[in-house]
Amino acid sequence: MRVHRQPGNGPGYQLLDDSEKPVGVVGGFLRYLVARGCSPNTVSAYCHDLLHFWRFLQEKRLTWRRFRAADSLAFLEHMRGVRNTRPTQRLGLSLVSGGGDGGVGLAASTINRALAAVSAFYEYLILAGLLGRENPMEKRPDLSYARVTDRHQPFMGRSSRQRPMRRSVRVKTVRRLPRPLNDDQVEALLAALRRGRDRALVLLMLQGGLRPGEVLGLHLEDIAYGRRRVAVRHRVDHPKRVRSKSLTERLVDLHEPGALAAVSEYVMRERPRDVDSPLLFLVGGHGARRGEALGYDALVKLFARACTRAGIREAWVTPHTLRHTHATRMWEGGMRELTLQKRLGHASMESTRLYTRVSDHEVVAAYRRALGMEAT
Repeated sequence: MRVHRQPGNGPGYQLLDDSEKPVGVVGGFLRYLVARGCSPNTVSAYCHDLLHFWRFLQEKRLTWRRFRAADSLAFLEHMRGVRNTRPTQRLGLSLVSGGGDGGVGLAASTINRALAAVSAFYEYLILAGLLGRENPMEKRPDLSYARVTDRHQPFMGRSSRQRPMRRSVRVKTVRRLPRPLNDDQVEALLAALRRGRDRALVLLMLQGGLRPGEVLGLHLEDIAYGRRRVAVRHRVDHPKRVRSKSLTERLVDLHEPGALAAVSEYVMRERPRDVDSPLLFLVGGHGARRGEALGYDALVKLFARACTRAGIREAWVTPHTLRHTHATRMWEGGMRELTLQKRLGHASMESTRLYTRVSDHEVVAAYRRALGMEAT
């Protein structure tokens, strides 16, 4: 039983059983996700999560039709016992150190995502008329969600029929602080970059706070040199399945010296001129892949090599760390929460507030006053 990546315009992934035949009901669910507009990364993650679920069903000699709410506890225990000895290939880590039995255990956030994937799978089955009972991944009303003002509130308030819900089976997660790079690490990283393309990529994420998918999906027309800004647009036609996370397009000003100059230098000197592609970042050189669109895997590899040369190669240092570094710098420089939220393209203020916990100006000022020191 395995996940098979398939080319073409379909869901992109298939769950194959032990006889190498596609699991039809999972294929329908994946097509449903694509129809909803979910990103290829989401489809891939849910397919791998359902692989764990199908292995659990096989181990317990169950079928998806016989799975009940009581079995969700056993599935949680199963996920807790999953070990993986292969290194992660994602932009962010999803594994944590495990016990002494070899391999590593899944992170709490990864387990919760798997539980959410199974819940979404059964919601699809009910919607498609394939299941005539309630979702076995039980949900219950959670009034604590309604008391959190930063979360979405229904238009009609408490008179609305919408009720905050939480899955009964879930794992507690650690609210980790973002880990930005310090000035010395940033200088070492920039000095380790050997291509103008790579420098332009890194500076756009560092000085503009762009996500990896956003910077890889930029078109030549998105760069406004005169206005010193870039337009982050939502597109779904990237050859390497790259796409922005947010559905909200935005403009990002770049008044710091460096990023736009690096982009201009790359376009004038390195970017292949004989390639008819609107994408900004392409594979260069003289190899067989010259002129292809740059994808996630290439970004991860070039970033990892640069970190190794710079001597800052650690598990938490990923391309997304550059966005954390930018956001932390902007907040510490005095940018307000609302403007920082708009600049980063966050749909929720709760996501932006992660960076306020790194350096909270009011807490520092109150602490200094308590010590009898002048607040600065």
